[in-house]
Amino acid sequence: MTQLWALKLEYDGTNFSGWQYQPRQITVQQVLEEAASKLVSGEPVPSIVAGRTDAGVHATGQVAQIILPDGWRPERVREALNFHMKPHPVVAVQAALAPEGWNARFSAIQRHYRYVILNRRPRPALDLHRAWHVPEPLDAAAMHEAGQHLLGKHDFSSFRASSCQAKSPVRTLDRIDIRRDGAKIAIEVSARSFLHHQVRNIAGTLRWFGEGRFPPFYMGVVLAAASRAAAGATAPPEGLSLTGVVYDPDPFG
Repeated sequence: MTQLWALKLEYDGTNFSGWQYQPRQITVQQVLEEAASKLVSGEPVPSIVAGRTDAGVHATGQVAQIILPDGWRPERVREALNFHMKPHPVVAVQAALAPEGWNARFSAIQRHYRYVILNRRPRPALDLHRAWHVPEPLDAAAMHEAGQHLLGKHDFSSFRASSCQAKSPVRTLDRIDIRRDGAKIAIEVSARSFLHHQVRNIAGTLRWFGEGRFPPFYMGVVLAAASRAAAGATAPPEGLSLTGVVYDPDPFG
């Protein structure tokens, strides 16, 4: 008999080539599955993940699933995986038995991302790989106002990577909040699902409004254009983190 386990993970994506397996490169999926394999005498342990983060992207609330033989306790699963994932910067924060029929990817009803901009003249030291450094002053209030034009169900082709494999560019953005805290500006977004590079392309476009290049209403024009050429550059990956995934029922209680 086997049991399905839900894992809540955090990781620093700086030196990973993203979540998904890549030939001759180190990925988060590889680290997790190799650790899980050691719990079952070297047998392969496939995983499914809520969101396939890109190279350099971090997570504080990623969720994955694995299957293990009966008899494991949650604390033991968590501690054993963490032991075998050392020294890589990947940690299982929680492990929980998943309800019947649950799937880390398809059962998710909402995903939360945060994009951080370090907005000051001096270059970053502590936040070197955790924020996008923009030295020119940005107006966070104007960025927030512009962002509100993206709320709701739209064709997000203007913010879709050319490599995106989604069948449709239509997505529903449930939340977008932009706030300044000292030198940092945080962009918080929530949706059931996102297009490839959607959050980073939104962040890159929001910079325009923070610099005062366009009035906030112009974000609606960018969106309506449904063309990647109408929006700003893709923001770098280091500012992005997957901060949470919502399920109902929630396997983590």
